[in-house]
Amino acid sequence: MTDVWTLSAIVGLACVTVVTRSFFFISSRRWPLPAWAERGLQYAPIAALSAVVIPEIVLVQGQLIDTWQDARVFGALAGVGTYAWRRSVLLTIIVGMAVYLPLRLGLGW
Repeated sequence: MTDVWTLSAIVGLACVTVVTRSFFFISSRRWPLPAWAERGLQYAPIAALSAVVIPEIVLVQGQLIDTWQDARVFGALAGVGTYAWRRSVLLTIIVGMAVYLPLRLGLGW
């Protein structure tokens, strides 16, 4: 009996997902967002990226780093400085990795 319940739950959740995700496509008229929602959505990618990247830089095994001999910190600082200076994402990645890799591979940080 649990297989029937599991299957019906999966089918039901799939139906709910399809209906809610295609709701805006089903309608023939345009759905304008309020100005506050459009402004908030401008910051969503930055917030999501920060939520993923910052813990990777400052945490080791779920604990804050306790030493400055961590290549990730220096690579991130070099990347932030480069971006503030030139506003180039590609150059930021190149400089950040150019600082990170020698410290990680060469010094074993």
